[in-house]
Amino acid sequence: MANVALHPDAQREYQAAIAWYQQRSQSAARRFVAEVDRVVAMIAAQPDRFGWYDDEFREAGLRRYPYTIIYRVETSGDVLVVAVAHASREPGYWQDRA
Repeated sequence: MANVALHPDAQREYQAAIAWYQQRSQSAARRFVAEVDRVVAMIAAQPDRFGWYDDEFREAGLRRYPYTIIYRVETSGDVLVVAVAHASREPGYWQDRA
């Protein structure tokens, strides 16, 4: 199983999304967190499972939420999540993240 780390900007995006859902519905926020956890666990178990965004990054969409987890598999086999990207954001805005 791969170790999964969130880029600081991805962590901020994730926290902002949780806060947005919490303002509207505690249950929606809990379901959002559970869905992110589910997808991250699948990424950790099989990092190559999801499709390529481009030559460097892969993407895994969330069910019922307009977000995509954008990540890179490092040479060590670990995973770096570079974005928790909302579908309405400009595509590729996160590509300069290390």
